[in-house]
Amino acid sequence: MQLDAALFPAFGLWFASLLYALVLLLALRLAPWRRLVRAGLSHVFGGACVVLLLLWHLQTQVQPGLSYHLLGLTAVTLMFGWSLAVIAASLALLGVSINQGLSWEGFALNALVSGALPITLTQVLLILIRWYLPRQFFVYVLVNGFLTAGLAGVAMGLMAAWLLVASGAYSFAFLSESVLPYFPLMFLPEAMLNGWIMVILVAFRPDWVYSFSDEQYLR
Repeated sequence: MQLDAALFPAFGLWFASLLYALVLLLALRLAPWRRLVRAGLSHVFGGACVVLLLLWHLQTQVQPGLSYHLLGLTAVTLMFGWSLAVIAASLALLGVSINQGLSWEGFALNALVSGALPITLTQVLLILIRWYLPRQFFVYVLVNGFLTAGLAGVAMGLMAAWLLVASGAYSFAFLSESVLPYFPLMFLPEAMLNGWIMVILVAFRPDWVYSFSDEQYLR
């Protein structure tokens, strides 16, 4: 989702900026840069950032001040982990903001809603699924890839809608009639995009996926 900063009070934007700064600093501190370079995956990470940049340019306006785009962040999180995914999402949003001339006041808010939220949800679900479900190839692909991506897309939409209602930009009654009924439609394209990416990667380039291991999921 892309949210227009003009719809939110200054206090909320400042709070979002502070929270995003903490999230980004934590991501930069935890990012496994040495492992990324040692494994020869720095070019893969750069390519993922470019793909996100191109994907996030394909936006559809849902309501004035609210635009929707596919995320692709579940696949990036499963490939590189939480910290690098946050950095990749930040770089992609930076590129979109520069190219489209978006307001910088809403950068942190959009980075949290469209970046940190789905990335964190993907990472948490990865841990829970590993804990409660058997480590099998189809569980990884269908649950971690398809299902988690769809849930992340819906969660992002619901959070954006809640923020718009909390800011007073739209009423819940209006959004429940014009926007919320279509949120389930976000599930399928997000799930298909990320799910098929993970199917291709674990089949042909499993060394690019940090969260996947032949020893754990195949043998």
